[in-house]
Amino acid sequence: MTVLTRFEPFREFSTLQDRMNRLFRETYNEGGQDQSLTTSSFAPAVDVYEDEHNVVLKIEVPGIDEKDIDVRVENNTLTVHGERKIEKEEKEENYRRVERQYGSFTRTFTLPPTVDTEKVLANYDKGVLKISLPKKAEAKPKQIKVNVGGEKTLEAKAPSKAA
Repeated sequence: MTVLTRFEPFREFSTLQDRMNRLFRETYNEGGQDQSLTTSSFAPAVDVYEDEHNVVLKIEVPGIDEKDIDVRVENNTLTVHGERKIEKEEKEENYRRVERQYGSFTRTFTLPPTVDTEKVLANYDKGVLKISLPKKAEAKPKQIKVNVGGEKTLEAKAPSKAA
């Protein structure tokens, strides 16, 4: 099974910084309300699986309009970019706690050479972006029948003679 991996050496530092910022904001904010409501980048969860015909990515992006999602394939690299915007109907001072992350995200995946980048499909349903990456025909597994017994061989038919 081919595994798609993304290398982000500073991801843990970004998460630590976000947690520290939240801690200081909650500690030094007298009223307990989050006054800043600043946007920050986030990385939505992704499931990747593979079968004999496709490599499939399922990305959780609830609350994001499909027009705010951009999927691109370039040089065997899949890039998914999107943005979750703060809803303006709510007044910021009424919030007691904000745990949902807002802002833009970019996820990048290096594709294996077995993927046919010309036939990529993306579907957005119920907050999940599903990207199907079909495999090239030569990359699909082929089953070969194994004959049992030492004497059996395949016979080639001779071409018939035209009369």
